[in-house]
Amino acid sequence: MSQALYVGVDIGGTTVKVGICNAEGKLLHTYEGPTGTESGNDVILDNIAAYVRRIADDNNASWDDVAGVGVGIPGFMDFATGVVIFSANFPSMRNVPVKAILEQKLGKPVKINNDANVAALGEAWSGAGRGLQNVVVYTLGTGVGGGIIVRGQIYEGFSGMAGELGHVQVVPDMEAIQCGCGQHGCVETVSSATGIIRMAKDAVERGDKTTLADLPSLAAKDVFDAAKAGDEVALRIVKRAAFYLGKAMAATAVIVNPERFILGGGVAKAGDILFDAVREVFAKYTPQRAIVDIVPAELGNDAGVVGAAGLHLRAL
Repeated sequence: MSQALYVGVDIGGTTVKVGICNAEGKLLHTYEGPTGTESGNDVILDNIAAYVRRIADDNNASWDDVAGVGVGIPGFMDFATGVVIFSANFPSMRNVPVKAILEQKLGKPVKINNDANVAALGEAWSGAGRGLQNVVVYTLGTGVGGGIIVRGQIYEGFSGMAGELGHVQVVPDMEAIQCGCGQHGCVETVSSATGIIRMAKDAVERGDKTTLADLPSLAAKDVFDAAKAGDEVALRIVKRAAFYLGKAMAATAVIVNPERFILGGGVAKAGDILFDAVREVFAKYTPQRAIVDIVPAELGNDAGVVGAAGLHLRAL
């Protein structure tokens, strides 16, 4: 047998992304295909198995060289048994033994985990956390997700719910709005793309003097672009988003004591205007400011497949 290879699967509501990695975490090849969500669990799992075999063929790898398959799935699951208990993205997938079914279809060991956790593992293994053992990854997109890596392994907690970083409640009651999780004041309500857009729309509706009022529609990027151009309202929104993210990170730091924070997702592409503000707030609220880096993610949309492949090599 030649060099061992590992296949990672990142399952989305419409698309499954598959990647094949070597034992050092180098991504060799990727493939994407439709999930088949509307056709039910059997079709979804058949599709995944077909894509996994195809990625090996596309990479000119012998099937014998594939040492394991890892799968990242949004939702709640029993990591030890590989049973998906519930996923909002796949309503039919309740108490489904995904690990056992895929092992039967593929004849390879399979591990599953939450999609946010595996993306964090990907960045820790071969992205912006390469060479480190203790990192925290925030994904700033439609919501705020992420994962915690301790001593090179995903920290899952008692029931697998650890690392729900977007639901740290930091906004004071008088300013808090309800989060999608049902609580009020979560960092996700202000530091996600959704939160930033909401704050921008509120400012426009109040009649605040801002160039954002001239736009036919609003995206988080518009707010950052306006802030970089000197729009005071947009800058205030960016600073508010950064303030509560920095405070949440400071709270996480004194509990987890990571070597590095990694910020990924679409919002993190804003660059220095966001990172400088977050670093300033973080330094104000934690005594660990001198020893913790805050850096952008490196793997982008590949983090999920790399991390899923890395589930078989969790002691990084």
